Amino acid sequence: MQLTNRNKFCEKMGRFSVGLAGSSLIMIPAMQSCGSLSGKDEKSLNIVFIVTDDQGWNQVGYHGVTDFYETPNIDRIASEGMHFTSAYSASPISSPARASIMTGKNPARLHLTNFIPGGLFPYNLLTTPVMEPYLPIEEKILPEYLKDIGYATGHFGKWHLYTDRLFDEPGRFYDPQYRGFDDVLLNKKPEPDHDPYDDPHHVEDITQRSLQFIEQNRDKPFFLYVSHHVVHRPLIETPDLVEKYENKPGVDNPVNDPVMGAMIERMDEGIGRILDKIEELGLTDNTVVMFFSDNGGLELLQSQDPLRGGKAMLFEGGIRVPLCISWPGVIEPGSRSTTPVISDDFFPTILEMAGLSPDMQERDGMSLVPVLKGKGELDRDALYWHFPHYHHLGYRPSGAIRMGDYKLIEWYEETLWGRPNQISLYNVEKDINESIDLSREMSHLATKMRRRLHEWRRSLNAQEMSRNPYYDPELASVP
Repeated sequence: MQLTNRNKFCEKMGRFSVGLAGSSLIMIPAMQSCGSLSGKDEKSLNIVFIVTDDQGWNQVGYHGVTDFYETPNIDRIASEGMHFTSAYSASPISSPARASIMTGKNPARLHLTNFIPGGLFPYNLLTTPVMEPYLPIEEKILPEYLKDIGYATGHFGKWHLYTDRLFDEPGRFYDPQYRGFDDVLLNKKPEPDHDPYDDPHHVEDITQRSLQFIEQNRDKPFFLYVSHHVVHRPLIETPDLVEKYENKPGVDNPVNDPVMGAMIERMDEGIGRILDKIEELGLTDNTVVMFFSDNGGLELLQSQDPLRGGKAMLFEGGIRVPLCISWPGVIEPGSRSTTPVISDDFFPTILEMAGLSPDMQERDGMSLVPVLKGKGELDRDALYWHFPHYHHLGYRPSGAIRMGDYKLIEWYEETLWGRPNQISLYNVEKDINESIDLSREMSHLATKMRRRLHEWRRSLNAQEMSRNPYYDPELASVP
């Protein structure tokens, strides 16, 4: 955007800011809405959001828990910005987490609490609530807000916010090209017998389209959503790269999987090319880069140690995920935050970075900008989760709350059938592996947290499970 056009744009935005307030979005004063929050210049921030699929908290180098997985470019984002030690997904499953990113709303509020389309367990102890089949159309989502103020918007990779993947049919109002994204590449995970030399997880396709998008939109603000399929199964990589990891020390440790190592290296190299392109075009100083995994890793394939459990579980291994953010001139390089944050927070954070002040009524996220600027903590004393589902690779239906260092999990089967051991309580800072249940020792705190969890679910009109009148122990599927 030329400067003269930008000035006209800013003037128009300031003139019509009152009118926009009625549509649930309030403009920050015109110069701030059109300028970088860093205050360095008048250019709007570019925002690159990279999300991976099922990548574990222990599969990035910057946490210091692995020397097996090689992530130099992801670590580069962390070293140039801030990494979070207690970042969480709003769900242990993909679709709800992605919905929370796009809306700033917790999956419980959206009634989208499982992967789409979910699974059927008709004979288990509890009935599963009917879930939204796609991200509700009435929700105005992140790219739509950004597009309204002149951002180019690109989505490349996994969507998983509708029931099928027939992406080439026109007029599908639930696909990203109809939800605010200008430039879209949609693809899906490969079949198990896919040729490992034929870009099975579309890393090259996603990277190439991302590079083209940056090049084409170098002169105007852009929002780039890079949505990788790595490291979701099936695990496929070229034999030569897998062999490198098969010969590394520690390959027999259940934390380390050589095919995953190869897949992550391939993806990390693509991320590096995106970072290099930003630098090559002189955009580094005005570009925010965010890296996040949609949920924890699958314990069946790779241990999440030092975390317990994995994908489809509300133990830390299912919901604590890697997050790092670079924002040149604003975030102190190499900084580290212990503040508990959640994927609901990306929506208000990105909009504030773009100069917008969204109406957060009935939204659940909080902007991370104060934390990123080192100017304070979030005014929030709890994070919440609601997973009223069975999953063939997970654990039992449950809900959770984290307050301070403590996390309580409520087990819905035990609660609804009046059985013992309805809750578990852990100090997840001192006992990150969740090995010591404190629910009896600290019963007063456990009661308080459980009450808060129930109040939260009621406040969101969350869908609840119930006793299944067709329960049959011989036919039930036991996770």
